[in-house]
Amino acid sequence: MDLSLRRLEEAVGVRRQIDALEQRLAALVGGGRSTSTSTSSKRPTGRRTMSAATRAKIAAAARARWARARGGRKAGTTTAKAGKARTRRRGRMSPAARKKLSDLMKARWAARRRSGK
Repeated sequence: MDLSLRRLEEAVGVRRQIDALEQRLAALVGGGRSTSTSTSSKRPTGRRTMSAATRAKIAAAARARWARARGGRKAGTTTAKAGKARTRRRGRMSPAARKKLSDLMKARWAARRRSGK
């Protein structure tokens, strides 16, 4: 793109007019598109910091929530009160069922290889 000095000065002037109009619009309606000039007055972006006391409060609340969810027992332990339904692992498959599914999939793959897909 070939920009002569005159066209570059014209572009800078247009940009200044746009910025001035945006500032007037923001003053009228209390908003408008944010530009590089208007963001400098806002709070700087970045990570918010949290005090150690606040982090400790949040951690204590999380520990309390987990304790309520576990019902007062330690992690990894089971009690008779918890019952079989809570400790039973769902979705387990017997070795025979796993072998049957494996054989079925192998047969499907072989058929697909034979058909040339």
